[in-house]
Amino acid sequence: MSEPRESSGGVTAGGERWLVAVVGGSLLVDSIFYTALTPLLPQFVHHLHMSAGAAGLLTACYAIGCLAGTIPTGLLAARIGPRATMLAGLSLVAFATAAFAVINSPMLLDLARLLEGLGGAGVWSGGLAWVAGGTAPGRRGTVMGQVLAAATAGSMLGPAVGAAASAVGRGIAFGAVAVLAASMTIVCRRIPAVDGGTGAGNRGLAAAVRDRRVLGTMWLVALPALISGAISVLGSLRLHHLGAGPAAIGATFLIAAGIQAVVGPVSGRVSDRYGRLAPVCLGLAVAAALLGAFGLPATALPAAALIVGVAVGVEVLWAPAMAWLSEVLERRGDAAGLAGALINLAWSGGQIAGSAGGGRFAQATDDVVPMVAAAGLSLMTLLVLSGRLLLRRRAGARTGRRSATRRIEV
Repeated sequence: MSEPRESSGGVTAGGERWLVAVVGGSLLVDSIFYTALTPLLPQFVHHLHMSAGAAGLLTACYAIGCLAGTIPTGLLAARIGPRATMLAGLSLVAFATAAFAVINSPMLLDLARLLEGLGGAGVWSGGLAWVAGGTAPGRRGTVMGQVLAAATAGSMLGPAVGAAASAVGRGIAFGAVAVLAASMTIVCRRIPAVDGGTGAGNRGLAAAVRDRRVLGTMWLVALPALISGAISVLGSLRLHHLGAGPAAIGATFLIAAGIQAVVGPVSGRVSDRYGRLAPVCLGLAVAAALLGAFGLPATALPAAALIVGVAVGVEVLWAPAMAWLSEVLERRGDAAGLAGALINLAWSGGQIAGSAGGGRFAQATDDVVPMVAAAGLSLMTLLVLSGRLLLRRRAGARTGRRSATRRIEV
């Protein structure tokens, strides 16, 4: 047998596969719990006598916990290391999922959901930082795409787990998910820790967010999150307005998620081979064109196809943008844990701005205007990136002409 190949980041090919399996599996488990609640809400309302408002609070508790935990877990990853942070998050996810499987008090269910959100923040911050620090730059986009595809698969499996819980009971369905989460904490110990932390947490984060290069690449993570949040809300409303029922709306987003799970790793691999800029510009161009045409379809089917297209364009952006941000931080000499913190911060901020902000914008105008605004943001970002690329090429051409002139003179 040949010896395992080792990347410049110090992780063997076999170690990279374990990293993808553990981080991707952990994100999959967290995404399952996040999306499994929807089919169970009618059961909770009926059997636990919950009001619509209480059901809405239960749904929101995960997002509240995740948002509250984003910065603390990112700073924790910078201090104690990504693996330790992810282990803590997984442990909390396993505990919360097990609790959710057996308790019947609405207040305790809210608490379990909140704790799972906090744990999920640790899983995402630690996991993404682990990928950033544990893979070589030439493989980082590919691995980012693979673990994000696992998260997308989890979001697709979640409703099925929720439906199974309705049939066989929460104890069996969520107990199995809790066991899977707990098993991940054992498996991930097989992979060496990448970065034990620097102890620079707050200082490192404050310095990073003052760097224009960091803010620019954070924007490339936040923008697709903003578009994704807006399309999930306003796309559903648009389809309903055009006569689509719940099944058709659900099928639209299920198809989109299925395609995204395939596109993400491909986009990451392309960015590893040809550079981050090409797929980022492609995703921005697709998003700008389709978002600008959001109001044109007059029937549900072409509107659904457009929504799927936007989702695919967004997915093209994810892995290259996240890998790009991690590389900017790496060149600055920051701990790998900060990559998880800033990726999570950019993603959650974009999601909130897109879903909540887009919804409020639509209330003041209509469903189309926020999408056109998002198209404008995508187009402006594309023009800025294209302008910088052109300037770099011109500078390179001038440098080449000077070198040729020197050689002739000599």
